[in-house]
Amino acid sequence: MTEKNASVHWEGQGKKGQGQISTETDALKAYPYGFGSRFEDDRRGTNPEELLGAAHAACFTMAFSFACDKAGFATASVDTQARVRLVPEGDGFVIDRIALTLKAVVPGMDEAKFMEIAQAAKQGCPLSKALASVPEITLDATLGH
Repeated sequence: MTEKNASVHWEGQGKKGQGQISTETDALKAYPYGFGSRFEDDRRGTNPEELLGAAHAACFTMAFSFACDKAGFATASVDTQARVRLVPEGDGFVIDRIALTLKAVVPGMDEAKFMEIAQAAKQGCPLSKALASVPEITLDATLGH
């Protein structure tokens, strides 16, 4: 069993407030976020959706690479992007789609096996399971050479 920790400190009210996100590894240490970095084009901070996307892409990528190893194929490179869409719903917002894009080089693997492993990794990684309430999680997978 493993447990990871993150924390947030927030000061101020609503749209004018500012938060700081920290992780136990210090990958993020008092990293800023707020209304501007979440809903506008303020690039000086992060937001929950991009952090969720980074976590999902990282989890999926690792699950894919491990599954390739188990099937007897060594991944040469794996690149994953996750686009998380936040849309208005009622008085709030909802994440209605996560689009994963995978580009991998796996020597000796054919397209059918690649797609089988990629789809299984998408379904089976812990973040995909945790995000099961998201109505649409797509995967666009490309096997390179």
